[in-house]
Amino acid sequence: MIITQHVTKYFGGFPAVQDVSFEIHQGEIVGFLGQNGAGKTTLMRILTSYLPASSGVVLIDGEDMAGNSLSIRKKIGYLPETPPLYTNMTVKDYLKFAAEIKDVPVKQQRHRLDKVLEECQLVNVQGKAIGTLSKGYKQRVGIAQAIIHEPKILILDEPTSGLDPIQILQVRDLIKNLRNERTVLLSTHILSEIEQIAQRVLIIRAGQIIVDDTLDALLSVPGAAPDGRSTLEDVFVRCHQKSHEVSGE
Repeated sequence: MIITQHVTKYFGGFPAVQDVSFEIHQGEIVGFLGQNGAGKTTLMRILTSYLPASSGVVLIDGEDMAGNSLSIRKKIGYLPETPPLYTNMTVKDYLKFAAEIKDVPVKQQRHRLDKVLEECQLVNVQGKAIGTLSKGYKQRVGIAQAIIHEPKILILDEPTSGLDPIQILQVRDLIKNLRNERTVLLSTHILSEIEQIAQRVLIIRAGQIIVDDTLDALLSVPGAAPDGRSTLEDVFVRCHQKSHEVSGE
């Protein structure tokens, strides 16, 4: 579903992403982790065709990003860390607008709108201006615009950032409910989110993938948890320490 082969991205002389290769299969939910500045957002923008790679190949659902970016965008739903919301619009009008710009056929727009309002639990606020909503509801609106065109792939960058514990649970449940219909790549600093949602984990450091494994395999290593297993926090710290030792930093 998503294949990257030796992807590199330079900003000037700085390699933000270096020789990255991995595959994400249909229906997987993959957690994408890394410290600030590690290259997560840059790579996610490459995968959504917002940024071109300096070199390497990106294949989305069998299509090469280099020559098919417009058709590939129709297969991807993207929620950036700051959702692209027009706060003066009502929820319903904004989602109608999102459906139009994402080329949802006119005859299907009403059905898609009703479906995402229900899926994202926005029915009761559909007539309210987005600017009056809580951050939790705004995140739901952001997810709704990302899925209204029924993409095969959903890419979420910090979807629970700044939310309170109840809002986090609500957004987490929403993402879980989407997993049977879409391939999901989820970036977050909240490691417990990945443990609750993901099946597989990618960890990036200094623009390079240093971990690509299933969550079960990573957590099965002996650690400090009460059951003797590792937590994802243990895994994250251990992998970065090992990477520091290898690089001699």
